[in-house]
Amino acid sequence: MRFAVLIKATPTSEAGRMPDQKLMDAMGKFNEELVAAGIMLAGEGLQPSSKGARVRFSGTNRTVIDGPFAETKELIAGFWIWQCKSLEDAIDWVKRCPNPFYEDCEIELRQIFELEDFGETMSPGLRASEERVRAELESRQAK
Repeated sequence: MRFAVLIKATPTSEAGRMPDQKLMDAMGKFNEELVAAGIMLAGEGLQPSSKGARVRFSGTNRTVIDGPFAETKELIAGFWIWQCKSLEDAIDWVKRCPNPFYEDCEIELRQIFELEDFGETMSPGLRASEERVRAELESRQAK
């Protein structure tokens, strides 16, 4: 099972304050443990929402909303993609994570859909197309 592990934003992350060396070292060590265990597939920190935008969809209309965004609790400061045996396994790994900030924060875990999850709505043609896209992505990442 793959999981998106979402590090929720805080006032500190939204202010663009970078972590100190001690926290960077602790997170680096944790990332090394994840990689060594075959858990971590990807992971990155995100810039504050002041450097981002949202696109709102309403029918055929698209509206661009520039950051920053007011509700910190709805924002993401970083993410990992993990491969775990179960949600419980992913939770156990999150519990081992250093606190990403020097303030209260949350990390959310969301299981990622796999092709099989879509059942019959995934036609053979669409499944083949999706497999080609994934193969191309893997090929580009290997370069």
